[in-house]
Amino acid sequence: MKETYYENVRKITDFKDLLNQTVELYGDRPAFKFKKRMYKKGETPEFYSMSYKEYKHEIDCIGTVLNYLGINNDEKVALIAKDRYEWTVSYYAVTTGDKIIVPLDKSLPDNEIISLAERSEAKAIFFEEKYLDIMKKIRDEKLSSIEIFICFDLEEDKDGFISYKKIIEKGNELLEKGDRSYLDTEVDSEKMTIMLFTSGTTSISKAVMLSQKNICSNVMDLLKVIKFDENDGMLALLPFHHTFQSTINHVVVFIGGYMCFCDGLKYIQQNLCEYKPTVLVCVPLILESIYKRIMKNIEKQGKIKLVNNMIKVTNVLDKIHINLKRKVFKEVHEALGGNIRLIVSGAAAMDESLAKSLSGLGLQVYQGYGLTETSPVIAVENDHAIKSGTVGKVLPSLELKIENKNEMGIGEIVVKGPSVMLGYYKNNSATEEVFEGEWFHTGDLGYVEDGFLYITGRKKNVIVQKNGKNIYPEELEILISHIPGVKESMIYGKPTQDGDLDVCVKIVYDKDAMKDIIGYIQEKEIYDHMKKYVSEINKKMPPYKHIRDIIVTDEEMIKTTTGKVKRHEEIKKIL
Repeated sequence: MKETYYENVRKITDFKDLLNQTVELYGDRPAFKFKKRMYKKGETPEFYSMSYKEYKHEIDCIGTVLNYLGINNDEKVALIAKDRYEWTVSYYAVTTGDKIIVPLDKSLPDNEIISLAERSEAKAIFFEEKYLDIMKKIRDEKLSSIEIFICFDLEEDKDGFISYKKIIEKGNELLEKGDRSYLDTEVDSEKMTIMLFTSGTTSISKAVMLSQKNICSNVMDLLKVIKFDENDGMLALLPFHHTFQSTINHVVVFIGGYMCFCDGLKYIQQNLCEYKPTVLVCVPLILESIYKRIMKNIEKQGKIKLVNNMIKVTNVLDKIHINLKRKVFKEVHEALGGNIRLIVSGAAAMDESLAKSLSGLGLQVYQGYGLTETSPVIAVENDHAIKSGTVGKVLPSLELKIENKNEMGIGEIVVKGPSVMLGYYKNNSATEEVFEGEWFHTGDLGYVEDGFLYITGRKKNVIVQKNGKNIYPEELEILISHIPGVKESMIYGKPTQDGDLDVCVKIVYDKDAMKDIIGYIQEKEIYDHMKKYVSEINKKMPPYKHIRDIIVTDEEMIKTTTGKVKRHEEIKKIL
């Protein structure tokens, strides 16, 4: 069956082309919306915005000064900061000047920042004031090849650190004098322009090499299956160094929409009401938090029964194409700013019941799947293809196949196409391990049915028992997540004396929820509560899937910045 795509998506070749087209089409429209200061709940915030023309001019200023400072084409520039306007300016200034950007995870501990600064081979770094001390250490002890340190928050150059503000002024001056060294730079869209370190400890993290062609291909593909336009605005919730958020930033620029910044996870609802964005891009962890807050408010008002009944009624009306959900659940939508028309969830698997619950309230959620190595989106539910429990259909430019299928049709997801990475930087063995010709082995397991992709788990997480049976931890973790009071869980295999593996679980409970459920916090009662529910799950499972041992704790698990549990580190800690 022929897939349906939006055909009028304009072609972009690289980031410079993207910016130039957008300025020509949407130059006077707001690229960003900002608040003048933090506001308390109930106060009316004062906003200002920056147009695409102004945005492009700052990029031109920074790009010109980078040349003036002696940073040549193909040299690397690192970048570490929270999500902020200057981050995006620096990113574009580096990449549109035919240099290589190395975004670093803002949540890394100092020792890992030092290690990645050295491994990045960067000549310069953009950073915010929070990292001044670690930058002094890197500079004074010559711990990396970085020579030029540019701080977003300094008003003046100080102690060998360069002020971002002063660079803008210098860039203005150089451009007025006719310096076109940056403006006339041609970009090679096929070579490495972005170097991204994967999640994990420094010793095992790999550096993914992406080109502008990789990213631009993914941007155009997304726009062929999901309708966005210049009236859309997005609240940035994910860290910009993460490929998912970064690619979405390019989508926003492409459509001439606006971006605004979250003041922190606890301010999400407040920020939604202030900026009134139309699209949210996030991870399941954030969506779960939003949904729990919505339901808590409904419960406080004593309206749970009423809301559940209205969901049933509106679901029936949906089937005959009468959509009243936004009207019926107007209060829920107003609490999220009133304008949210679409939520795109990625970076981790989402519980099917959560997607259904949000949909029941009239919040359209598209689930997607991808990896840093694929720039990142491989498949996504979209305007033409929605199916609960799946991650949608493969993007137009990609080919996908399932290799080494088992008796259930589950095998490894393998893809090829223009958004697949160039390889791992200076790591031929790791690159050869994941490539078979043009085909990239994702390491994820899944199957395809009626063109829709189902993800069943990560290949390296599968617990393989002596009898040859495979247990997919993610399948059991979804069942565990339904136990009242569970915050998160991890299924793992524990070695037995006879060389087999027992299926075990570590459960992190929510203190407040447990207080509501059993009235007090006592370890034995909480353990008994969890054990009772796990026993119920075991009864519905074949014996080889039975959970044999339980760890119960309120201590959060070690995670990446997108909320994925670092299984290897957790299992190491347990065993």
